[in-house]
Amino acid sequence: MAVLAIAALLAGCAVAPPGTTGTGRLEVAASINAWGSILAQLGGVRVHETSIISNPNTDPHDYEPTPADARVIAQSRVFTQNGIGYDAWAARALAASPDSSRQVVTVGAVTGVPAGGNPHRWYSPTDVERVADAMTAALTKVDPHDAGYFADRRRAFDTTDLARYHQLIADIRARYAGTPIGASESIVTPLADALGLHLVTPAAFLQAISEGSDPSAADKATIDRQIATHAIAVYVFNSQNGTPDVSAQVAAARAAGIPVVAVTETLIPATATFQDWQVAQLTALQAALQQATGR
Repeated sequence: MAVLAIAALLAGCAVAPPGTTGTGRLEVAASINAWGSILAQLGGVRVHETSIISNPNTDPHDYEPTPADARVIAQSRVFTQNGIGYDAWAARALAASPDSSRQVVTVGAVTGVPAGGNPHRWYSPTDVERVADAMTAALTKVDPHDAGYFADRRRAFDTTDLARYHQLIADIRARYAGTPIGASESIVTPLADALGLHLVTPAAFLQAISEGSDPSAADKATIDRQIATHAIAVYVFNSQNGTPDVSAQVAAARAAGIPVVAVTETLIPATATFQDWQVAQLTALQAALQQATGR
């Protein structure tokens, strides 16, 4: 009896295996909470997820991880990074703490988007599904004992958690496909493609704002003309990447009576789920399109 009691005490005081919490949950992490929310939901009760960037005032392009962030990445059994030039700091942090047992999901590789492509893949429903599949495979590889649980979570995420998200996308595409819209930067492009909306803003302007460079005077004049002549039904802008040019366009659109819709790069609020965040934005866009078109 004494031996059994001592053994139980020692077991209770045992240090958790590397990459797990004190309760045995897998430590998983993501560079941004847009992907982190999905990873957390797919892992369910089997994981403890940490998103490095969750503050909406943080620019993921220019972020530099803290020592605490580096520890999170080093301890993670599954780590999701965006790639495509969006979070190069994450690749450097991974290289500084190599671990052959860690599973790394790189969104650019999963979606086939090369360097220099549009990095905002969480606005592409097709790419969200691909990344979710890759995350589930990674979780299963590090914890094959719970493969059935992860498969169940993947099905539930698609059929239940994302049900309203999928429905809004289908409804907007069915009713408003081909409607011309304007935008502040390339973050809107994958979403417009998914919804069948006609994004008429010059591509060079979208890329310039996204990359923090100066757009051309010709592109700015084109957008001013599109707003003044109501060549766009709705203007969509990234509220986390404001510039004087974008602010001027937002003001001009509102003055012209063109509905304006904001989107963001990170979850708003930070405690929201991926689907709640996306549904709120899609609902706002649907209302704006209805207001603009009368249907």
